[in-house]
Amino acid sequence: MKTKIIALSLALSLASVSGLSNAGCLKGALVGGVAGHVAGHHGLAGAAAGCAVGHHMSKKKEREQAAQQQAAAQAQANANAQAQNAAAKKK
Repeated sequence: MKTKIIALSLALSLASVSGLSNAGCLKGALVGGVAGHVAGHHGLAGAAAGCAVGHHMSKKKEREQAAQQQAAAQAQANANAQAQNAAAKKK
């Protein structure tokens, strides 16, 4: 048991050094490690899979937020253009 905990700690620390801790890896690794351990003492495999899934889900969320911000900016630009056109017609 101690060996698995030490190995998981080492894997997580290496992931944080390599930059994989960004974007959901640590959270996914923690959840995956616990789930893997409970499901059949496969904590390290669960942590690795959880890291990959957490990273993927985080990137997906970032893309969706960027698309929403871009749509909002486009809507604001359209509203500004319409307001300028209406002001120009009044003159």
